Amino acid sequence: MLCATSRLLAARTATALPAQPRGRGPGARCRRRELHFPGHPELPLGDFLAGRLPRSSVSAGRRAILRRGRMPPAVRGGPAGVELRPRRGRCGPQVTRAVGPDVAAEPTARSPKRPARGSRRFEAAGRWALLALVTLLAFATRFHRLDEPPHICWDETHFGKMGSYYINRTFFFDVHPPLGKMLIGLAGYLSGYDGTFLFQKPGDKYEHHNYMGMRGFCAFLGSLLVPFAYLTVLELSKSLPAALLTAALLTFDTGCLTLSQYILLDPILMFFIMAAMLSMVKYNSCADRPFSAPWWFWLSLTGINLAGALGVKFVGLFIILQVGWNTISDLWHLFGDLSLSVVTVGKHLTARILCLIVLPLTLYTATYAVHFMVLNKSGPGDGFFSSAFQARLSGNNLHNASIPEHLAYGSVITVKNVRMAMGYLHSHRHLYPEGIGARQQQVTTYLHKDYNNLWIIKKHNTNADPLDPSFPVEFVRHGDIIRLEHKETSRNLHSHYHEAPLTRKHYQVTGYGINGTGDSNDFWRIEVVNRKFGNRIKVLRSRIRLIHLVTGCVLGSSGKVLPKWGWEQLEVTCTPYLKETLNSIWNVEDHINPKLPNISLDVLQPTFPEILLESHMVMIRGNNGLKPKDNEFTSKPWHWPINYQGLRFSGINDTDFRVYLLGNPVVWWLNLLSIALYLLLGSIIAVAMQRGACLPAEVEGLSQVLLQGGGQLLLGWMLHYFPFFLMGRILYFHHYFPAMLFSSMLTGILWDTLLRLCAWSLASSSLARGIYAVGLLSLLLGTAYRLFDLEPDLLLLFQYNCRQFSSPEDCLSSPEFLDHIRKVMLVIDTAVTNVEDLSPLEEYLAGLGKKHRAVGVKLSSFSTVGESLLYMLEKCLGPAFTPAVRAAWSQLYGAVVQAMSRGWDGK
Repeated sequence: MLCATSRLLAARTATALPAQPRGRGPGARCRRRELHFPGHPELPLGDFLAGRLPRSSVSAGRRAILRRGRMPPAVRGGPAGVELRPRRGRCGPQVTRAVGPDVAAEPTARSPKRPARGSRRFEAAGRWALLALVTLLAFATRFHRLDEPPHICWDETHFGKMGSYYINRTFFFDVHPPLGKMLIGLAGYLSGYDGTFLFQKPGDKYEHHNYMGMRGFCAFLGSLLVPFAYLTVLELSKSLPAALLTAALLTFDTGCLTLSQYILLDPILMFFIMAAMLSMVKYNSCADRPFSAPWWFWLSLTGINLAGALGVKFVGLFIILQVGWNTISDLWHLFGDLSLSVVTVGKHLTARILCLIVLPLTLYTATYAVHFMVLNKSGPGDGFFSSAFQARLSGNNLHNASIPEHLAYGSVITVKNVRMAMGYLHSHRHLYPEGIGARQQQVTTYLHKDYNNLWIIKKHNTNADPLDPSFPVEFVRHGDIIRLEHKETSRNLHSHYHEAPLTRKHYQVTGYGINGTGDSNDFWRIEVVNRKFGNRIKVLRSRIRLIHLVTGCVLGSSGKVLPKWGWEQLEVTCTPYLKETLNSIWNVEDHINPKLPNISLDVLQPTFPEILLESHMVMIRGNNGLKPKDNEFTSKPWHWPINYQGLRFSGINDTDFRVYLLGNPVVWWLNLLSIALYLLLGSIIAVAMQRGACLPAEVEGLSQVLLQGGGQLLLGWMLHYFPFFLMGRILYFHHYFPAMLFSSMLTGILWDTLLRLCAWSLASSSLARGIYAVGLLSLLLGTAYRLFDLEPDLLLLFQYNCRQFSSPEDCLSSPEFLDHIRKVMLVIDTAVTNVEDLSPLEEYLAGLGKKHRAVGVKLSSFSTVGESLLYMLEKCLGPAFTPAVRAAWSQLYGAVVQAMSRGWDGK
């Protein structure tokens, strides 16, 4: 009650002190009689509250910067693009020098003493205690029943398996960067997991395998999201209620809680996103101390967290865009600060390049170096990469291998498409279904090593065995007409004028014939890209095309995934368009021919930059080819904010332990409402401020917090949400959770600001008189307690009926003292009401001064009373207690004390 209702008192004081129109429109608008600031008769108090100084005190270059008022501390973390800064370094002491000694000396002389050191320590301890409580509650909710269910849930089958691959050093392929999986594997290794669990499918029991280390690691990072959001909102708004509301929303959201309890990449990704956001806000708050140790620390930590976010998932690019926009805006304003030299601006630019570009890129690249160094054994991901890449993997048939260098007739080969993640030319005994071209044997591309990838290269016009010792070796040359016979089924690679199954303008490719005997549609001309006729074809290094002799089409892979009947392998077609593309270019990888000498393949191993580039190309292509798994539901981006459809983590069968990912409806719908309200309210305030509307000091301060702190969070929500509308890949509900973090933080700031604005509006209405009176009484009681804390001797002056109080608590609770406080309340209320002209009260206040003198009150004690009053106002109002509001209260109290002091000297 003390804090909430004292805001009404401050709002009433602020609104009672009028302000001149701000730089627009005729001076007659909002014109009222002004109470002038002592020592500066030319400066009305309303102008002082708005932060406007006389032109004689401010240089022309600074007047434009200070025109819209001094910034409250709450918005220092706002977007650099809209931050108001004094010209000289945005530093407090420099602002004092800028406004001149006369103006600076008066507030200094009038400002009360700082709170005692013990009081400051108590406040700091209280803040740390609240942060500890928020953190403890987050950890308690995330770690509760973490071991349930004791079986694989949803994507644990992928990321748990990938953690096992790191422990076993087995190479694999995934569409995401490696950092998140590496951390999961490290957590499993450190917690005693041996990497032997297969992670085959959701529902498989973990049994004796230690999975809690990996789940605990994800839950640990997921728990830290709550204190990170709490600190971010606290830094942006300087409002403890806003930060606590944000922490409560995230702590009790069932979606965030569920997503943090399983072996997934999402809690790791969100940890780095929130850490980067917090670091950026902290770095912005150090803008008045450039190149200091905290400035460098938070700037470098921002770069480290950006590398972490991008190293877990490519959607980490969105937080990079947000930090980049903030940095560009900040540099733009620094460039416009004419008080900064070009050398200083260059230092700022260099620091940001080093910490936000060079450092993140170095760390991001280092994660891949560790990834490739650890995964040095052949595994299920080999086939996604080029033959040269596979040659570096221990256990791969190309590692330290020696094979014949030139292709010859009779060789058993595998043919690989050179486009990333296209796979090997493949066939199997399954036929195309009815209605899909000719009902012949399917030919596809397959991403994994398999015996069905083997083909025998033969001449087109003979069935003789080229490996017969009686026949000499005959090499395949550029321009030869050949036939490819599938080794496992003895059917020839075949094409005809039937439509391809998925790409309708292409021709179907099949396996045809019996024991190698077919027809003329089995003939292909082999061509080496950019070579002349007659040249030999080199294994691995020659890039070849296969042109169908009858139709003239080119063998290629469209990259489209076939339906279930095609085992979800990739479509192979014969395209009549002869334009050279990577889809239609192949190379020979495996090569077996006992009649030819072998050469070592060590010379083909790629460099690290080549490996890095290839891995990114494969990941990007793999992302676009993702398909939904069985028994799961995809969703659309418009489903997410309204909590339309969740995601089943566990419980396909009725007897299973059921886990369903769905957000708390109260939290999610409140977040959606808050975004709409923010857009409406923010637009109204922005237009009003642009049009030069007269806003009271408290309203203007809250508006700056809403526009700037809330603007950062709205930008984060938009960057993490709207790009999904442009993505062609499959999408799931969990993709929205980074955006949900930003919307929850925006909700905290918005509703805290709305409640403060409502309190201000109620302060000027007749309905709030009771609240106003109770608030004033509570405020004065708190002020009195603070008064006795600062000057205990004053307690001796309060004696009623010869009764001496032993403690401040006894005095504060006595009926006589409460009656005394009521009288003081009436005096302050009357002073606030007549703030524009206190002359009618001068005689009464002088008489009041005589009474205080008669009971032994010293004139110096009023300084302690004023300090107590300002202290309680600051504690209760928080960010609304701006320097302008403090100055207004100081001036009002000073005028009252000045009138009462006449009772001491008899004037």
